Amino acid sequence: MATTDSFISNAANLQKYLSLDQKGSIMAEYIWIDSELQVRSKVRTLKAKEGGYSPSDLPIWNFDGSSTGQAPGDNSDVYLKPVAVFPDPFMLGDNILVLSECWNADGTPNKFNARHEAAKLMELHAAHEPWFGLEQEYTLLGLSDKPYGWPVNGYPAPQGPYYCGVGGGKVVMRDIVIAHYKACLYAGIKISGTNAEVMPAQWEFQVGPCLGIEQGDHLWIARYLLARVAEEFGAKVSFEPKPIPGDWNGAGLHTNFSTKEMREEGGMKHIEAAIEKLSKRHSEHIAVYGKGNEARLTGRHETGSIDSFSYGVANRGASVRIPREVAAKNYGYFEDRRPASNADPYLITGIIMETCFGPADKE
Repeated sequence: MATTDSFISNAANLQKYLSLDQKGSIMAEYIWIDSELQVRSKVRTLKAKEGGYSPSDLPIWNFDGSSTGQAPGDNSDVYLKPVAVFPDPFMLGDNILVLSECWNADGTPNKFNARHEAAKLMELHAAHEPWFGLEQEYTLLGLSDKPYGWPVNGYPAPQGPYYCGVGGGKVVMRDIVIAHYKACLYAGIKISGTNAEVMPAQWEFQVGPCLGIEQGDHLWIARYLLARVAEEFGAKVSFEPKPIPGDWNGAGLHTNFSTKEMREEGGMKHIEAAIEKLSKRHSEHIAVYGKGNEARLTGRHETGSIDSFSYGVANRGASVRIPREVAAKNYGYFEDRRPASNADPYLITGIIMETCFGPADKE
C-alpha cells in the first residue's frame, strides 16, 4: 500500500496529549541562532518551579556545534547560556521557551553570538534609553519553494491590490498570520501589528517599541514562533530580501529608532545629528544589514540605492526616512530602511548604537 509523508501536524490527535498531566515537570525548549542566522532548538525536562524560571535559574546546556556550522568536529561542544524566558504557546501550562546565547568551552562568546556585543553597547549607553521597533517582512512559500498561492505556471497579476489586502485573490494564508500573532501575544512578545505586504504571499509583522537588547530578543523569538506555526500549516517562511526577481517588492527589516533626547521637545536636532553620523558609516552598516541585500536596494520598489546614503521626510525611496508627523512635531524617531529581512537584529541595533554613541571598548 502506497504511503505519502505528512508535512502538516495532526492537531486533533495532538490535542489529547497536550492536556496530559506533566507530574510536576516542565518542558524547557532552548532556542539559539546558528551560523546561517536560522533558529535551532531542543527540549529538556526540568522540575516545575514555584514562580517560574528566570534565566539565572536555568542550567547551562550544550549542543553539537559541528552540525550547525558553529564549531569544528574535533572541538564541537557549544554552550547555551539562557538570557530570556517566554511562556510556550505550543505546549502551554508552565512550559517555557528559553532564548540562549552561544558560548565556547574556553569562556568566550561564539563567533556567531552577535547578542553579546550588542548587549554591552545597550548597557553602556543605557542613559539614552534607546527604543527600537522592527518591521519584519517575510514571504510564505509552499513546500515546492514557490510563493504560496501563486499560479503553478506564470505569475499573479501585478502588484497593487495586495498591500493590506482583504479577500480571496488578494491575500493568502491569513491563518498563519493570525496564529502567529496570537502565539506572540501569549508568549509576551511585544508584537505591535501585522499587515499583508505589496507582493502577494508577502506579509509583515512589527515588534516594538522595545528598550535596548530586548528588541533583538523579542524579534528572534517572534521569528521562531513564525517558523513553528508555518511548520504546522505545511508552509515555509522565507526571509530572502529579494525572493522573486523582477518587478516585485523585496523584503526588509525596517528599523525605527529613537532615544530619550529624540523623543523630547526639540528632539529633531538629535535625530538629524544621528542621521549625519549614519551617513558617514554607510558601508559599515550595509555590511551587517543582511546577505543578498544588493538585489533589494536598487533605488526601486521603495528602496534607496545600496551605493549611496540618502534621507528625507516621508521618503520611502531613501536610506533613512523621517516620518512626516515627526517633522511636523519636531521630535520623535527615524526609520532606517536599509536592513534586509534576513538581517540579525542584534547586529542592526548594535551598530546603530555604536555609530550614534561610540563603541563599547572606548568607554
